[in-house]
Amino acid sequence: MADTPLVLEHSIEADVSPAFAWTFRTDITTWSDPAATFQLDGPFAEGSRGLTLTPGQEPLVWWIRDVRHGDSFAIEMPLDHATLRFEWHLAAVSERRTKLTHRVILAGHNMEAYRKQVEAGFGANLAAGLEKIAQSIELILGLPVLATVASANDLSDLFKPGTHP
Repeated sequence: MADTPLVLEHSIEADVSPAFAWTFRTDITTWSDPAATFQLDGPFAEGSRGLTLTPGQEPLVWWIRDVRHGDSFAIEMPLDHATLRFEWHLAAVSERRTKLTHRVILAGHNMEAYRKQVEAGFGANLAAGLEKIAQSIELILGLPVLATVASANDLSDLFKPGTHP
């Protein structure tokens, strides 16, 4: 019998266009977790495999799922008889404002083995994490590199040491 999934969700609005928010969120060089680094094997597309690397721990494997270009995507991490899914939804509030929704879903027959860890790791931090992401997106638009950002397909050059004014 499968249990009811654990769902944690938070939304926030950012003063950026939906297109820019999409470009930012789907460029893994912009993902920030102080202890972790991220790798993607291939393009940011349905079925691509990624890794989360944390010092002293085994790599965590994840897959990109349900990509709806400009609107939403999911990152799925297989666990032992459970799945941890991170959904991202972007919705235009106006031409220059975007609602970002981050949903964390734990499901599967063995989800109870992970519930406390997911609740502790994401429950209390989801709102603050999403606020940090929104601020990062807005900050990039406030930098004098706006012309570079507007034409960039890959934002990685903007996040290299020494490239910020």
